[in-house]
Amino acid sequence: MSHENLTLSEARRIALAAQGFDRPRPNGRANANHIRRAIRRLGLVQIDYVNVLTPAHYLVLFSRLGSYEKSLFDDLIYRRREFTEQWAHEASILPMASWPLLRHRMETHRVRPWGFEKFMNERNDYVERVLDEVRSRGPLGADVLPEPDGMPRRLPGAWGKTIPRAVLEALFGRGVLAVAERRPNFSRTYDLAERVIPAEHHGHRVEREESQRELLRLAARSHGVGTAGDLADYYRMPIREARQRINELVEAGDLRKAQVEGWREPAYLHPDAALPGRIEASALLSPFDPVVWRRPRAARLFGFDYRIEIYTPQEKRRWGYYVLPFLFGEHLAARVDLKADRAERRLLAQAAHIEPGAEPGAVAEALVAELRALAGWLGLASISVERRNGFSRALAAAARA
Repeated sequence: MSHENLTLSEARRIALAAQGFDRPRPNGRANANHIRRAIRRLGLVQIDYVNVLTPAHYLVLFSRLGSYEKSLFDDLIYRRREFTEQWAHEASILPMASWPLLRHRMETHRVRPWGFEKFMNERNDYVERVLDEVRSRGPLGADVLPEPDGMPRRLPGAWGKTIPRAVLEALFGRGVLAVAERRPNFSRTYDLAERVIPAEHHGHRVEREESQRELLRLAARSHGVGTAGDLADYYRMPIREARQRINELVEAGDLRKAQVEGWREPAYLHPDAALPGRIEASALLSPFDPVVWRRPRAARLFGFDYRIEIYTPQEKRRWGYYVLPFLFGEHLAARVDLKADRAERRLLAQAAHIEPGAEPGAVAEALVAELRALAGWLGLASISVERRNGFSRALAAAARA
């Protein structure tokens, strides 16, 4: 088959294979090796701690591996130090080897909240004091640091953020500090980057343009196929610079140009991209899963219009608060609004909707099996479906069967 002209189905299968959906889940519980390989295949895992169901980065791995111990995931990052946190596609977990590729971004990191840069410049005495505390005491959280003399602890209008926390986060974004640990309440402790990042990565310097080429290679490997915008978005690279680097990669043979049926823009294919004959996936996807995190790509590949509605006022929500797409075969066949009711130990499907063209009976049966697997992994004893429409009634019937 010619990789240069792809049908939409071929592009979908390439994209899903690149994301690890071309293989069955491990038998029994996934182990540290499975987790390690899955993160490396993805290149990065976006961190999100909204805990309606479970923090999204854990769910990204469950979609591909099924049941596993979350502590194994944490061990690989915070104890074995094979992975680390940094700004990549938003806040992300990524292999240590990617740290030097992001260094050029750390050097121009825009401090959050916007406007806090002024404090960092004007109160360099306090910033140095924070660094001295970390240097002498080891990994620290914001809660043990004093506020600057003569200033309130809380930052006005910054969602309850404190000045010590904003300073630690700014130094982290600049690559001076790295995340040493996540506490049980998910808050971070920070240490000097050279004490967290192995010397071969911390001391390694990669020029901006070569870093961008390598990040785009990684994005292409993890996407399989995508437009320039898709590849740029994976590591949040400015599109103008990404286009230039992509042209260089095509010229060097590191990317291949392709035309996908129905896509207006040219696509780019990783030379090692696999095209399986079929995809037999059955998986609920986190709202922050790379398969769906870029809306235009989800629409182009799957005909699926997806937006997370957490920040949408309730009366304006179309689908629900925490809605997960359901991948069935090579299609996004349904979406379901889920919540872990921990007090009653049940997984609530508050709404469920089938996509046009999907077969309700087969989808409901597969989705129930996936909901049961998810409930088991989350330590919930049962699933409960609210019967709001035709498909949720079909889902409730399949759950009772």
